[in-house]
Amino acid sequence: MTSLILNVLTVVHFLAVGGLALYGIHRIWMIYCWRRCARISSAIEPDPEFKKDLSLPAVLPTVTVQLPLYNESLVAGRLIDAVAAFDWPTEKLEIQVLDDSTDNTSRVVDERVACWSARGMDIRAVRRQRRTGYKAGALANGLDRAKGELIALFDADFVPRPDFLRKMVPHFTRPNIGMVQARWGFLNNGYSWLTRLQSLLLSTHFGIEHEVRFRRGLFFNFNGTAGIWRKTAIESAGGWSSDTVTEDLDLSYRAQMAGWRFVYAGDVVVPSELPVTLSDFRRQQERWGKGAIQTARKLLPKLMVSAVPPGVKIEAAAHLLANFCWIFAFTATITLFPVLLNRIGIGVYQIIWFDVPLFLLTGIAVICYYLIYGWRACRRRDLWVLPLLPAASIGLAPFFSLAVIKGLTQKGGVFLRTPKFGITDGIPATFQTTIQTHGIVNLMINLPLLLYSLVPVVFAWHRGTWPAIPFLCFFPLGFCIIMGSDLRELLQVVGKKGTKTA
Repeated sequence: MTSLILNVLTVVHFLAVGGLALYGIHRIWMIYCWRRCARISSAIEPDPEFKKDLSLPAVLPTVTVQLPLYNESLVAGRLIDAVAAFDWPTEKLEIQVLDDSTDNTSRVVDERVACWSARGMDIRAVRRQRRTGYKAGALANGLDRAKGELIALFDADFVPRPDFLRKMVPHFTRPNIGMVQARWGFLNNGYSWLTRLQSLLLSTHFGIEHEVRFRRGLFFNFNGTAGIWRKTAIESAGGWSSDTVTEDLDLSYRAQMAGWRFVYAGDVVVPSELPVTLSDFRRQQERWGKGAIQTARKLLPKLMVSAVPPGVKIEAAAHLLANFCWIFAFTATITLFPVLLNRIGIGVYQIIWFDVPLFLLTGIAVICYYLIYGWRACRRRDLWVLPLLPAASIGLAPFFSLAVIKGLTQKGGVFLRTPKFGITDGIPATFQTTIQTHGIVNLMINLPLLLYSLVPVVFAWHRGTWPAIPFLCFFPLGFCIIMGSDLRELLQVVGKKGTKTA
């Protein structure tokens, strides 16, 4: 019976590793396409008209700028002031502050709205009695009364530059363009190892994934902010929906399935603020992972039977289902020790011809993906955090796996905001102590996994399998990194509460 269980767990382990290898192959394909884009971009443009020089139309369209806010008192004024400074005719610009706040954010909003309204700006706060549908509900509510034929959206942590509309609107001279997405920049990427790592991950998402998907005519998504929609594209695709927690991804796929074309304007960069605590980053990524799987459940069956080209379908499936890799990673972690027990005495040739290629396709391919981009895109000062990626991913995998399972079993859900603090590089670290965490629960989840991950290391040590020990140490290291960050944030919150009590 023991032998049977070990055999089953070994099969499960290598199936999970195989899933990770597929993801690694996809990363290799992305890098290949990205380099090809750089060398012969004209050969793979989705449409030759995208290469035409763009200029503003003779008659400028009316633009409605929507600013969905929920308890963002530290950054609401900064965002409103940035949007009010847009270089766009006042009579052609409407600003909707979609304020669902329950704290003093509303006071900040009213003060800035009154200030800019007195200067002749068409700006107003739009409030609801109930926060039904969360961000999607707020956007839909604002859309019903929007004057503009184009709808620009910005989350609270973004600071668009005055020329944003003048750079983005020319793409809409073609009537089939439904959305134009700008690139995210980062105000605080040098704040900590965590923000540097996020900056590298997100820069690669925009610099490679969006670039490749756009240039090859594949589906890609609106990122929820720093983009402009044609109002009729939103309406014809069915409008904003709250049955997933990633309303932006959901609408993006519905609009493209309806025939609208998207443009990625990678030359337009909108600065934004990255989450500065691990708890905020984890919450954000859990929502993105859960929402992507919810969107896949909702739309992939329809997409697969649609008239969309096969290549677009395959890439859409790879995009929407990528978060399954968290389940693969967690499964591979917890089945590692049974596999070691079951494969005692395997020969060196089996390792060379089977284990090594899998290792190269899983871990090394993904690391090289970010390394190549960071090096080629002159982001070399951020590359020192790259070794932390595989270790931190191990420690985060249990949480993100649970989010994927929720996406498979739940419809919609609570939209948990990611707090923003108005932090830029150089702001003192005390700002991040204002966030509440679930540190004790997170620690209790990872503590038994940390202890379990030490067992293979001890096993290899006693058997004298020295070459395997550095690899096996990555697993407890990952749990230690995440637990250490959780513990530090928990102590900061406790210390802050103690100071207030005193």
